[in-house]
Amino acid sequence: MLSKEEKTNIIKANKINTSDTGSPEVQIAIITNRINYLTGHFATHKKDFHSRTGLMRMVGRRKRLLEYLKKQDTKRYESLIKKLKLRK
Repeated sequence: MLSKEEKTNIIKANKINTSDTGSPEVQIAIITNRINYLTGHFATHKKDFHSRTGLMRMVGRRKRLLEYLKKQDTKRYESLIKKLKLRK
């Protein structure tokens, strides 16, 4: 799971201004970190279907946030995609 230190590091790396904690960039980065953790979790726990449902929800939420960011500001969207290495 995501510790407080990891979460604050993700927020620091993706925030827009000094008091930013809820911008789309920060939310997407946190969700991406959790998705990456769960992907590794399923390598050892193949039959954990309840967590898999949560993973699918997180993927959908990240997709919606990415679409919103792309619609609002394409430059921020493209820089975030490169930073998190989401698309090739």
